[in-house]
Amino acid sequence: HPCRAAIHRPTPAVLRTYLNPAMPASTTALIHARAITKSYVMGDQTVHALRGVSLDIQEGDFVAIMGASGSGKSTLMNILGCLDLPTAGQYELAGEAVQTMQPDQLASIRNRRIGFVFQQFNLLPRTSALENVELPMLYAGVNSANRRERAMAALRQVGLGERFSHTPSELSGGQQQRVAIARALVNQPQLILADEPTGALDSQTSEDILRLLTDLNQQGLTVVLVTHEADIAAWARRKIIFRDGLMVQDVEQIAHVAHVAQFPAGPPLGKLAPSGLSPAAPSLPAQTGTGRRATASGSGLSSALHASPVATGAGAVRSVGAT
Repeated sequence: HPCRAAIHRPTPAVLRTYLNPAMPASTTALIHARAITKSYVMGDQTVHALRGVSLDIQEGDFVAIMGASGSGKSTLMNILGCLDLPTAGQYELAGEAVQTMQPDQLASIRNRRIGFVFQQFNLLPRTSALENVELPMLYAGVNSANRRERAMAALRQVGLGERFSHTPSELSGGQQQRVAIARALVNQPQLILADEPTGALDSQTSEDILRLLTDLNQQGLTVVLVTHEADIAAWARRKIIFRDGLMVQDVEQIAHVAHVAQFPAGPPLGKLAPSGLSPAAPSLPAQTGTGRRATASGSGLSSALHASPVATGAGAVRSVGAT
């Protein structure tokens, strides 16, 4: 595709490969999964979407998950995002055992610990950028004044402080994705799950979004993204590849160092107290491009969530399919 040539794509260098499902638990892992399986019964057939997957993701890591359709990567993201439960196995998020949680507990941990970013943005169409960003705090019980102040701070963090009153139709694709990232940040999550976050964007805007995610990661947020594209995965510190429900490759990438060197981290993220995010946080230029590029369809997390209110952690959601 001609648009892809614009994205800087360094050659990944493999430092290590490990596929040992019996690896010991890490005391500092934000995500700790062991022998995760997920099966779906479809008529008289059983589809094994995940087949004994084990992995740790450390706090502050940046991980890209790749694989063809049906490989199990989206099923894994649904489980990591507490949108679905494994058929068998153990999953702990920040030390909390997820596999035994009830629906209201899953909704709570999503709202407290996870921010979601989607390919198609999942913004409420007739609602301003500010109100879209406020939505997770509404479910968290934050009062109106604090919601507005924190939402404005998050919009400033992603470079959209002057566009708070605009609806999604009045924003470019890149600007809409920045609103979605601001929405993911307002409840101070430990983990950002991004499912094809650049899939609906042109190449230049994709780079801008990846720079923003890289900057947030350097400030301490753990970022896990699903992508079909190697040039997008090259921005991550670690790349995991799935095939037929199995994790077939788990590597660290020197390529990530090149990106980090180009885009030094901004000031550390502050706590979203009433004063909001760190006032010194950098504002990236707002995007005005509206170009789109076609990518593989089907956003697993977005399909599971269906609508942005659920993305904030409200209600219990069950994912469907094995993608």
